[in-house]
Amino acid sequence: MTDKIIRNNQVSLIGKVVSGFKFSHEVFGEGFYTFDMEVPRLSDAVDLIPVLISERLVDIDNSIEGEFVDVKGQFRSYNRQEGGRNRLLLTVFVREISMLEEEKISRNPNYIYLDGYICKDPVYRTTPFGREITDILLAVNRPYNKSDYIPCISWGRNARYADDFKIGQHIRVWGRIQSREYQKKFNEDNIITRVAYEVSISKIELVTEENEDCQEEYVD
Repeated sequence: MTDKIIRNNQVSLIGKVVSGFKFSHEVFGEGFYTFDMEVPRLSDAVDLIPVLISERLVDIDNSIEGEFVDVKGQFRSYNRQEGGRNRLLLTVFVREISMLEEEKISRNPNYIYLDGYICKDPVYRTTPFGREITDILLAVNRPYNKSDYIPCISWGRNARYADDFKIGQHIRVWGRIQSREYQKKFNEDNIITRVAYEVSISKIELVTEENEDCQEEYVD
């Protein structure tokens, strides 16, 4: 069961480490640290993605800032209290990491596969330029009766398809993790720029009785 749950949430990233290690928390004597990765898109843009790693996987005392790494893990969500409200924080939880030379980035540097359940009514909208978008909040099971809540965004034909989804339906999505800046306005004099993270969907599938036993697993 645990192996199946782990395969329901798979991330593979290749990119450049652009920050040092920052202590996050400790669980049963095991320290966890965060750092940021720049992951290239097909265009000249990059996504800035937060990563969480155990001290057992890397030497925290030796900085890897500026290095290129290959990371495999899961996309996870955490709630944090800010100003009396819960804020959903997203990060890539590392299960494997290896160092790379820049020129060896030869495959898709940003891949994610999720198998989960719709937990909020999808929101369909169009941009000022007429592009169709549907926002989905996906609950993905994790071991020990936990779940990760992952914002996803679908485009065009996928957006029209996802607009008909209902709460509780079981779906699978493939895509990439993207970052985008937005401004949070508290009052006229207090506007903060923040970064949101979400899954940009390239393929989506409604799970039925016929395909329920199918599993997707990333192969390098």
